[in-house]
Amino acid sequence: MSVNDSKIIAIANQKGGVGKTTTTINLGAALAERNKKVLLIDLDPQGNASTGLGIEQDQREITTYDLLSGDATLKEAALPTTVKNLSIIPATTDLSSADLELIDNEKRSFLLRYVLQEARKDVAYYDYILIDCPPSLNILTVNAMVAAHSILVPLQSEFFALEGLSQLILTVRDVRQTANPDLRIEGIVLTMYDRRNNLSIQVEDDARENMGDMVFKTVIPRNVRLSEAPSFAMPVIEYDSMSKGALAYRSLAKEVINKSKKQRA
Repeated sequence: MSVNDSKIIAIANQKGGVGKTTTTINLGAALAERNKKVLLIDLDPQGNASTGLGIEQDQREITTYDLLSGDATLKEAALPTTVKNLSIIPATTDLSSADLELIDNEKRSFLLRYVLQEARKDVAYYDYILIDCPPSLNILTVNAMVAAHSILVPLQSEFFALEGLSQLILTVRDVRQTANPDLRIEGIVLTMYDRRNNLSIQVEDDARENMGDMVFKTVIPRNVRLSEAPSFAMPVIEYDSMSKGALAYRSLAKEVINKSKKQRA
């Protein structure tokens, strides 16, 4: 699918604790800092992306649940954040019932795609739409894959990282065959990387050997400032602009923008 020049990227990994939401928030903020209009869609019932950008529970009157159920439009659901150029459609635990509620709906995998297609004009306002997926390969993640142009995979620099990746790639292949033939892997970004740790270096070597150019040059380091920022409800770029974490996400944003330019050329 294509909505003008807007690029829709699902940020997904069925494993929890790999830096998925951290990547969504901070990549979004780094793109916004480069004057790109960015919308985050929080598709994780835990709502961590919403919390990490300072959206209080009482502000979440309209959520991604309302978006998927057809009770709200994209424009109605999008909230501004404290970061210039960055908006979010927040999530609440209501989303966790979506799996059961959608089980009898034949079009259950296409709901987010339909919403984005219906809202073509509003979607066109954004340069990037980033979808924060739940840490599982459930109906919400499949919705994101069906609606997206590409998938960005955060990969924690730890021992079994690549094993989990193969399951995700199989799911991408299934979605390509059944629902979204244009879906591709935007790239794999190594997170929680520690240069002093032999294991991190080994995981990086294995990933680059097996996945080649699919692995972003940028690696996201283990960084105290990156871990602290969400508790202050702000991206690391705002919390500590010159920290290693902030610099890494700026570098990743630059790579994502350069990839987009090449694809459009």
